[in-house]
Amino acid sequence: MSKKTIISLALLVLSPLIIYFLWPSDENRIKKLFSEGAKALEQEKIDDVMSKVSFNYTDDQGLAYLYIKKGMENVFQKMSGIKIEYAIKNITIKDATANADLEIRVIASYGQDTGYVAGDAAKPVHMKFFLEKERATWLVSKTEGLHFAF
Repeated sequence: MSKKTIISLALLVLSPLIIYFLWPSDENRIKKLFSEGAKALEQEKIDDVMSKVSFNYTDDQGLAYLYIKKGMENVFQKMSGIKIEYAIKNITIKDATANADLEIRVIASYGQDTGYVAGDAAKPVHMKFFLEKERATWLVSKTEGLHFAF
């Protein structure tokens, strides 16, 4: 056998193993979604924030994708210096849906005042995120626990 044949066979055999170990798990993808989403909120990048939200988003408050986007524009006009602190307490994945429980604190400046917008030093806000897998991407489809006042 030639060297090319041996290398080709080795790559053919090893590539599924390499893909298996290097391909991120659904849980890691969800953690990355929250990390990137928090960073986008702090940097006030509306399009990056909204790329984490499903177009089919609806919740018990009657919010939908476009309403959230418009609300974010209003928030970013009024507030600055947004800092997000969060801890993922639990992620439950079932097929193409997932739930994530987070403890969240948000600090921001409003004019000359700076303070907690969500949660406080003693007690964070508990939020539940419902996610749906669209192709290979997880997106937020519903939230519970934080009441927005846009």
